[in-house]
Amino acid sequence: MPSVTTALVLLREDRPGDNQLVAYVVPANNTPLHHDTLATELGRSLPPYMVPSAFVALEALPLTTNGKIDLAALPAPEVATASESRRPKTAREEILCGLFAGILGVHQVAVHDNFFALGGHSLLATRLVSRIRTVLGAETEVRTLFEHPTVATLATALDTADQARPALLPEPRPEELPLSYAQQRLWFLNRFEGPSSTYNVPLVLRLDGVLDTEALGSAIADLVERHETLRTVYPETNGVARQLILDTSAIDVAPRLQEVDPAELDTVLSAAVSHSFDVASDVPVRASLLRLGAQAHVLVLVVHHIAADGWSLAP
Repeated sequence: MPSVTTALVLLREDRPGDNQLVAYVVPANNTPLHHDTLATELGRSLPPYMVPSAFVALEALPLTTNGKIDLAALPAPEVATASESRRPKTAREEILCGLFAGILGVHQVAVHDNFFALGGHSLLATRLVSRIRTVLGAETEVRTLFEHPTVATLATALDTADQARPALLPEPRPEELPLSYAQQRLWFLNRFEGPSSTYNVPLVLRLDGVLDTEALGSAIADLVERHETLRTVYPETNGVARQLILDTSAIDVAPRLQEVDPAELDTVLSAAVSHSFDVASDVPVRASLLRLGAQAHVLVLVVHHIAADGWSLAP
């Protein structure tokens, strides 16, 4: 941009869990730079998630004695406070003001306040779009928010938005549930190899402090109750596999408690994550609790790939 001499963009986490792209900009000839102008201009050539959510104007980028950019000397961006401009005039504007404020974690937002100037970024924008879909029943995109970052302009843009897609609802199930293509592949490999640990997805967590083992067991039971795939086995009838969802009362998913010498932890962990699943008869999840001391435990959750993948570990 002609008005910018040099710029540097960093990913900062000034609030725990709130990562945002911050641009440090040195204007040409002390030209005043405005957040809205910079964001709009960048939005013409960058996808929304690459547009910085904050801009900091500097006379020059700070340098170390070696002539490199001194990252530690770059100031945190100042989050603008909501203005006292026009109050919402319509029900939609009022609802959007509330949604903006809730997502941004501020007390209130006026109709002309810029979502991104108040600390919004692409992740928060995604959450806001989801909330708009749920509350207003309007189908919109993150890019629309970048193009219309205030309540006033976004409320107008929603006039032409499509209705939100209908919510997903349960459908009647057939008497015998077939396998998905991915499940068929993993079922075949399990039958071909025999029970094995080849497709295990392990999660190992260190738990320090006083541990309520009963509450932990209940939490795991709740997880398996909620996610049917964690209590599904895959028997076959006349050579054709099917899904059989078991009732939680028919299975035991309580973590197996084992006293472990800390010096032997690696060996025990290796054995725990190498558990062999027979997907035709074993539920695809197994929990072990290794006790290293009165206030030191390691929880091992092993799930077969037929029921989960790496992305599944977060929820």
